[in-house]
Amino acid sequence: MSGTRTALSSVAWDQEWAMKRAAQAVKYLAENFPECGGSENLDPYQDAIREAAVKEDRAVYEEALREYMRAGRTVALERRS
Repeated sequence: MSGTRTALSSVAWDQEWAMKRAAQAVKYLAENFPECGGSENLDPYQDAIREAAVKEDRAVYEEALREYMRAGRTVALERRS
């Protein structure tokens, strides 16, 4: 896995790509788990996404988006129960 991470991280940062990926993550949560909207529990995950963007690290950015979506799903499912 580290070879994949290195390969992804070494690709030049593309702001348009990053914005599209973030939009996809937000759309996924809005469509499937709208209950998580506005949750402060997601703040640390959003911070991690921003930090990865500042570092221009694609692999870390992708993982941060996945963690954000997982956290959003968890928040929504907790609110549903």
